[in-house]
Amino acid sequence: MAKIPVKIVDRITAGVKRFQPILTAAKSRDLGESDTVTIIVDILAEVFGYDKYSEITSEYAIRGTYCDLAIKLDGALEMLIEVKAIGIDLKEPHVKQAIDYAANQGVEWVVLTNGLNWRVYKVIFGKPIGQELVLDLNFCSLSGKAAKDIETLFLFCKEGWMKSVLGEYHTQKQALSRFFLGAMILSEPVLNIIRRELKRLSPDVRVEIDEIKSVLMAEVLKREVLEGDSAADAKKKLARSAAKQLKEKATKATTADVQETPVEETSVEEHSTEE
Repeated sequence: MAKIPVKIVDRITAGVKRFQPILTAAKSRDLGESDTVTIIVDILAEVFGYDKYSEITSEYAIRGTYCDLAIKLDGALEMLIEVKAIGIDLKEPHVKQAIDYAANQGVEWVVLTNGLNWRVYKVIFGKPIGQELVLDLNFCSLSGKAAKDIETLFLFCKEGWMKSVLGEYHTQKQALSRFFLGAMILSEPVLNIIRRELKRLSPDVRVEIDEIKSVLMAEVLKREVLEGDSAADAKKKLARSAAKQLKEKATKATTADVQETPVEETSVEEHSTEE
């Protein structure tokens, strides 16, 4: 992650210190949703750096209903925020509601929060619509002095958003997901490496790639890693990446061949002699 400016670190640190007791008190008083929204708006402004008058919209209209908050930067809708009362636990129906709002608006990012718990989802526009949980944090368990917690909050800050750090974090998280690693282990390049190492350890034993793959699928990797939409999506991404690399290699090879091909030139002197 890029270095976070000191000014932003100080703002996050001060914001965490200020709002943790406010949220704790709100929880003990069991504040309703509208009062929770008021606190969320202040957190968005004072901790995350959004302008509450020009960049935060309340009661954002979506097909006859309303999402609690929306973030707009330079007039463009960037994310939706669905807020629940601070005393309500975030549940699956709330997630579905938030994802439906985002899907209807064509927005990739949506936040579900009750002030204490913050969940950031990336909407997957497929059939059916899906989502990936990218961030899940408890605001009151954070430390304003811990570098890791500050980096986590920076992902959601306006300054981080402008640099697409949340998107980069999501990409990195995908690369380290069990589904992506499972697909990579079963890819031909990795299976070839395993076969080569097995041959080095046991030169007299003949092992085929299909045998290695079968053992990995049956006895090493969990079924949940290899099956389902997430596993299928990981396989597709890996295949696209491999195809892209092959295309780039082919392009470079073609370019190199063109550059190395000698060009026959006829000098002016030779041309004149022939005439």
